[in-house]
Amino acid sequence: MQVRNFEAADSEALVDILKANQQYGHPELDGPEAMLAVGKCVAAEFLVAEENDQPVGLIRGVFDGSRAIIYLASVHPDFQRQGIGKALLREVTQRFKNRGAKAISVTIPGDAAFWKRFGFRQTTRVMSAYPIDEVLTQTG
Repeated sequence: MQVRNFEAADSEALVDILKANQQYGHPELDGPEAMLAVGKCVAAEFLVAEENDQPVGLIRGVFDGSRAIIYLASVHPDFQRQGIGKALLREVTQRFKNRGAKAISVTIPGDAAFWKRFGFRQTTRVMSAYPIDEVLTQTG
């Protein structure tokens, strides 16, 4: 297994992974076009775990100059419990640390047991506004 940077050719396989884990509710946020935009973003880290030249997992997050946040992580169900999630987490954490991050957070759906194993503690609620125009309408 290898962890590497996202490549445009990964998009279709990554969509399949997200769908397999029921994490593909908003294609405009997580689909191929969004993946390409994230891949070009200098604040982002977008990593892919690969097994036998096939993507089997992904992790995405951003660094704001002080803090890092992981906002999407997924491993194909056929490859879970093999250390792939741990390898993705380790690599993205190391990259954020190398960039100067002093803290790392994660947004998670459902069970937090995986994250708690690595020292994450639930501290706050994350609230989302989607689509973003809702905020503009309510503040305008």
